[in-house]
Amino acid sequence: MASGAGIFYDGTSSERHQVTVDAAPDALRIQGADGTLLAQWPYNELQHLSAADDVLRLSRINSPTLARLEVRDPALALAIDDLAGTVDRTGRTARRARHKVIGWAFAATVSLVLVALFGLPALVERLTPLIPLSLEQRLGAAVEPQVRAMLNTGSSGTAFECGTAEAEKAGRAALDKLLSLMEGAASLPIPLKTVVVRRRDSNAIALPGGYVYVFNGLVTKAETPDELASVIAHEIGHVAHRDGTRSLLQAAGLSFLFGMLLGDFTGGGLAVIAVKTIVESSYSRDVEASADLYAVRLMARIGGDPRALGAILERIQGAIEPGVKIFLDHPETKARVAAINAATDVLQFERKPLLDAAEWRALRRVCG
Repeated sequence: MASGAGIFYDGTSSERHQVTVDAAPDALRIQGADGTLLAQWPYNELQHLSAADDVLRLSRINSPTLARLEVRDPALALAIDDLAGTVDRTGRTARRARHKVIGWAFAATVSLVLVALFGLPALVERLTPLIPLSLEQRLGAAVEPQVRAMLNTGSSGTAFECGTAEAEKAGRAALDKLLSLMEGAASLPIPLKTVVVRRRDSNAIALPGGYVYVFNGLVTKAETPDELASVIAHEIGHVAHRDGTRSLLQAAGLSFLFGMLLGDFTGGGLAVIAVKTIVESSYSRDVEASADLYAVRLMARIGGDPRALGAILERIQGAIEPGVKIFLDHPETKARVAAINAATDVLQFERKPLLDAAEWRALRRVCG
């Protein structure tokens, strides 16, 4: 038990009492010169008052009098500091508090990371099938103009969407014929909204709500109607599986999910995140494999060549223009082609031409 001298003011007079202060384990004891116990203050009731650096000035919390104690003995002051949690002359309590705050902040950050990596994908996986199709269509309608604005550089001076000029209408009619075959066989719960746009990338992308963008570069690279149809069928697979909505929700997080459920699709930076996710990201190997299998089965149902998807994938691999990287980021092409061919081998279907030669020539000129 540390002991030392101190000055005590009893709060009822201005008299200074020279006292002995004992820092006992249970309380601070203040004794007069004759050994009389003048006060006994529990450590959890001590209040630290401002004073000079070499003085520890204390009072008792909620004391009915203004009694106070002054200690100038450094060893005694340190002992009181160690025993009283309400006294922190050395700053150790504050440092411990800061360390706790930092620790809790770190733990919270780790928790958020774990939720983002594991909890959110699992939640989105369960919730996506429960989202009403009407909401997904509204989401697509909100995102589609932003995707269009991001892709449309406007440098050529021509319309971004192909098939509207007089010389392009025959190509659009041929595309509509192809789409009618696929959409009828797919029996989707929502209608497709497919457009060809003036982009040189050999790509196609699917947005939430049934929107499919076919890039002119893909039309140029396709050597047969079956090859073009197979890529579009792959994107229809993403629409059918609601992959765009699922990917968007995983990237934008819970705030966007709640906003979607409340009907707010355009607020803040979430829409930007959504657009970047759709335009720049790639799907996982399993998601792509599922869309490939969907395309194989859909092509067989319309009498097309299911192997055409593998053929065009092999040809465009490594020859993608800078920009949108959907095909570039797809899983390893050889493995995909092998899986496409294996799925085709077990199917029974009757081949028939999807378009005649004149229709295919017109479709190849759908962008002029």
